[in-house]
Amino acid sequence: MIDQFQAYINRYNLIAEGEKAVLALSGGIDSMVLADLLLKAKVDFVAAHCNFHLRGEESDGDEKFVREFAEQNGVQCFVEHFDTEKCASENGISIEMAARDLRYAWFEELRQQLDYDKIAVAHHADDQAETFFINLLRGAGLRGLKGMQPQNGVIIRPLLWASREQIHRYAIENQIVWREDHTNAESVYLRNKIRNRLLPAFDELQPEARQGLYKSLEHLASENELYRALLKEKLEQIVEQNGDVQRLPYSTITFAAVGPSTGSGTLAFSFQLLFEWLRQYGFNTDQCRFIFEAMETGIGNQYCSPTHKVVIGRNELQLSELKEDANAEIQIDEGERDVFSPIHLCLSKLEKTSDFVIDKSSDVAQLDFDKLKFPLTLRHWRHGDRFHPLGMKGSKLLSDFFVDQKFTEWKKRKVWLLVSADDEIIWVVGHRIDDRFKISDSTKTLFLCKLIQVDR
Repeated sequence: MIDQFQAYINRYNLIAEGEKAVLALSGGIDSMVLADLLLKAKVDFVAAHCNFHLRGEESDGDEKFVREFAEQNGVQCFVEHFDTEKCASENGISIEMAARDLRYAWFEELRQQLDYDKIAVAHHADDQAETFFINLLRGAGLRGLKGMQPQNGVIIRPLLWASREQIHRYAIENQIVWREDHTNAESVYLRNKIRNRLLPAFDELQPEARQGLYKSLEHLASENELYRALLKEKLEQIVEQNGDVQRLPYSTITFAAVGPSTGSGTLAFSFQLLFEWLRQYGFNTDQCRFIFEAMETGIGNQYCSPTHKVVIGRNELQLSELKEDANAEIQIDEGERDVFSPIHLCLSKLEKTSDFVIDKSSDVAQLDFDKLKFPLTLRHWRHGDRFHPLGMKGSKLLSDFFVDQKFTEWKKRKVWLLVSADDEIIWVVGHRIDDRFKISDSTKTLFLCKLIQVDR
């Protein structure tokens, strides 16, 4: 298996000579096998372990196990503790999503602190199969169905070629000890349901069914690369740039020229081109469908994403960026109750009561009033801005947070920050509050901010 491991790394150039990696080491069989293979391949790495405090003493046992393994093998070990349930509740997201966001944000923060090159995670072929079915159930297109890639930025997956069975056999043959997570056998989360119910039934359909799925995923990944390259070339041919306005003539996507009578295939092609053009500027599928259907009859109609505006013309679509003064600032005094421009915030101050319930909506910031310094200010982000994302210890560059959250350049320019009088970021409006201003058991007075609407 070590030869296959090394060949896969070389094939995709996952770890070049002299590069160093942060290994996500949970203590489970997958990450322990990856650690063993990295040691045998003489890759320079440190171990990073997340204690999410979701399984009581088992979580602490995992941490102790990882620390002991690292010490025995001369590997530097870093451990971070998270209040995962609280983070999930306060941000209105699932436990799974909260844990994912927290660990990847910390891995990247640690990688930058150490000036390391890669983050190694132990995803394998069966994880790939599970991800395929998750995305299939969510109605994903080619981009989602192709699954995980061997490398995504600094994140590498050196075990993506290996099945769970291969990993287990290697662990037994090489006397590798690991920690068993009992929740993997529980069909509570969607991934576990697919792992424990769907995939075993899938295997019964015919011999080598899963191997066929692995090959299909490889084909989808290759075809996606080709599709993206051809799409980029096609859009460069048909989209015209006129100053600050992009123009897409109807004739170039065949809609106006052939009309709906030609058949659904042509219409699907036309819509897909439109969608792929507009999605990169923040427009979702429903908006693109509205725009597509309005092209014949909705002359003058306008549609907005958070960053751009589309105008329906007689013979073309016109796309332009929503203009905003990057230096605009809005001051909020202690007694104000509403802010209407450029965004609508409803503000209120009240005493904390015993029946207080945390609002999970991302459009609501619930803050400890006594930690705030007035006047507050609404402004856009600046290079060098840092804050303490809720649920994380320490600060993080806001630009790195944007990367983690997959913000586009346009979205970064449009996002608003609520900051205190000493310019400390309190809330990335509509996304995440700063951990320093969160409500705690000692909080007496609440300051609530609710995002009502965006004025476009």
